Amino acid sequence: MATALPHPESSRAAHFEVLRSRDEGFAKLLMAFISTGLVFMVFPGTFLGVWNLLQISGRESVASISPAWIQAHGHAQVFGWVGSFIMGIGFFSIPQLRAGVKASFGRAWTCWAMWSAGAALRWVTNVYRWEWRVMLPVSAVLELAAFLIFFRSVSQHQRQESGQKQLEPWIWVVISASIGFLLLLILNLAGCFYVAFRETTPAFTHVFDQRYLTLMAWGFLVPFVWGFSAKWMGVFLGLKPVRSRILLSAVFVNLTGIALALAGVVSVGVWFFLGASALAIAALRMFEPAINEPKTRGVHRSFPFFIRFAYVWLVVAAGLGVAAVRWDHSGGIWGASRHALTVGFISVMIVSVGQRILPAFAGMRVLWKPRLMFTALLLLTVGCTLRVGCEVLAYQEYVHSAWRVLPLSALIELAGLTAFAFNLAGTFVLQPSHAVNEPMIARISGVNV
Repeated sequence: MATALPHPESSRAAHFEVLRSRDEGFAKLLMAFISTGLVFMVFPGTFLGVWNLLQISGRESVASISPAWIQAHGHAQVFGWVGSFIMGIGFFSIPQLRAGVKASFGRAWTCWAMWSAGAALRWVTNVYRWEWRVMLPVSAVLELAAFLIFFRSVSQHQRQESGQKQLEPWIWVVISASIGFLLLLILNLAGCFYVAFRETTPAFTHVFDQRYLTLMAWGFLVPFVWGFSAKWMGVFLGLKPVRSRILLSAVFVNLTGIALALAGVVSVGVWFFLGASALAIAALRMFEPAINEPKTRGVHRSFPFFIRFAYVWLVVAAGLGVAAVRWDHSGGIWGASRHALTVGFISVMIVSVGQRILPAFAGMRVLWKPRLMFTALLLLTVGCTLRVGCEVLAYQEYVHSAWRVLPLSALIELAGLTAFAFNLAGTFVLQPSHAVNEPMIARISGVNV
């Protein structure tokens, strides 16, 4: 007796269901990473940063606050917030490029659990000093192990892609940032073990911390933004094609600056950071006239302005670094430079692009409140402007009344980041998913979101 063959429509429906189930799994994974990042951003990160600045402003001295608390704030922001976002988007995006491969989420969820636990443990250890000689290294081991899981997935994807075609320049930039991230985690592990065995507090020593922050900012954060700007901004802002050779030159100049700074030649390295920033802006054509209409559907129409303004902050940060070498005597100009980079450039880019792409990635949702997006970006920009300006004026003892403005700047930034978190939370919880008629893998390709 002949065996009945499955009906083509039945097979197609079953295949469709498998793809939809997989896409839903990716969306849940992404939202877990993003939600974790938002929690770290608002509470252990920004809230502790506001508290630290209130203490510093009240006593008019940065020495009045524990370095361990300052480092806990920074670690929560960079690792807990930015790191979680990058890993979530990475795990979501990579399998989408491998159509037909059955998804396996065990490795990704293990990475999320280890990364979140490591970042949380680091914050608790730095703030409360709970068994810190043991827990500080444990937190670093968890974070490094989680990243290695993520890095292995990324590497496997890149090997498959390289076997099919030549890698695009933006991918090389992201690869350099990923390597910088890996080196940063290794340096973090070494620093945690050193502090655990040799120091009396869980804080990194000043000299080590300055080199660590340089690698964090210019070796990890900045190249990641450049890479994804090269991937997305041409479409989002309607710009001309990226000048690939100039972009790769910017990466090379930036790496030279990092090497000089880590070797202790900071006075020369800062000029390389300024030059690399100028080259990156020229490569991305960030301030050149657009050739197409910007894609602002579903977001606030101010989106292109804030993207470009973030790159103004990049130049300000690099310029303040040059100025700090010559005129800083209190840490104020250096602090302003780091704040212009991490909040003005990195945070504004994340808040802008995050509200542009994350709703679509999380089940083809629509951003909950576009006006709230504008409010978040405006508050963040105003707060950062006040913070950068007043940090120089107050710390350098140019204008004494600037000390009273610093707490206000921190509260404005907190309000902006809270609005960002509230808008994404509303999008995930209140907005319906539209990825029900066809799988996301067929709808999300590159920047067509």
